[in-house]
Amino acid sequence: MTKARRILILGEGFSHDPHYGKTMRGIIRYGPDPVVAILDSARAGEMQDGIPVVGTVNDSLCFDPTVAVVGVATQGGRFPPAWRELLKSCIAKGLDVESGLHEFISDDPELAVLAQRYGVELRDLRRPPEGLNVPTGANLEVEAKIVLTVGSDCAIGKKTGAVELDLEARRRGLESVFVPTGQTGIAIAGWGIAVDAVVSDFLAGAAEQLVVEGARRGGKLLLVEGQGSLVHPMYSGVTLGLIHGSAPHAFVLCHRAGSTEIEGCPGHPIPPLIELVELHERIALPRRPAKVACIALNTADFSRDEDARGEIDAVAAKTGLPADDPVRFGAGYLLDALLARL
Repeated sequence: MTKARRILILGEGFSHDPHYGKTMRGIIRYGPDPVVAILDSARAGEMQDGIPVVGTVNDSLCFDPTVAVVGVATQGGRFPPAWRELLKSCIAKGLDVESGLHEFISDDPELAVLAQRYGVELRDLRRPPEGLNVPTGANLEVEAKIVLTVGSDCAIGKKTGAVELDLEARRRGLESVFVPTGQTGIAIAGWGIAVDAVVSDFLAGAAEQLVVEGARRGGKLLLVEGQGSLVHPMYSGVTLGLIHGSAPHAFVLCHRAGSTEIEGCPGHPIPPLIELVELHERIALPRRPAKVACIALNTADFSRDEDARGEIDAVAAKTGLPADDPVRFGAGYLLDALLARL
């Protein structure tokens, strides 16, 4: 009998950080399974989103977790050295462990032996499936409208925008499917491919496979989770492969309002949004020209709704495109714009 999933999120050292703790936040907000505790020894005793923060795995056991999920996305996808003992502790307490980092826990001999001893599973959400290849052209034959979220930077709301649009579409009775392309999306939806872990030659093929699978799951509207950014000096490659492999009919451009520079990359400016609109439209697959339908803004840095609304109106005026914050004000307006474009 399969045990119910009750999640302990491992956020040691990063649970306070909206950038590196984005996986944790995505699971809490959109995941189907209850998060019963967050582990971060620096914040033990606090609450986040109504969830207790604990300092050790032992402290979490009173909440009856069944699975420990790595809730951080570190730069380079590697575990901090101190996490090794944390993972071992989870296994020894009988918890399955899921990780979306590039460093695969199931390939670690010590952890694998320990997992076997305690009868738990080690699951690597970022491990690519076998048999990936280059695109076949099936992406252009999918009988669904495909939308890809793209962005001015990483960790600004591409996944969130896609999920919010999908939720709004399904609330309206549309046959919509969220297509996960990263570890957090996979943790939320329970399927997908982490495209940033795929061999570069096969990245577009993986994206094609994802939209074909989304249509097979009944999607007439496919909201594909974006990755990276075309203007990011580290992570532009994954964005281009995803654009050409998913072959979207339209883009949703995501941006953190007020940002002018790539986070963590001093000296790398974010171009004006109107230039980003043109860049994405020009780089779309020639067989499937795509337009930016709307701008999804993350206005988290604006404390007052009226200031956020003023920034949204300014962006709309500068770009000539519908703009809104799908989390703060709902995704309805952006979905209307998207459906009108499609």
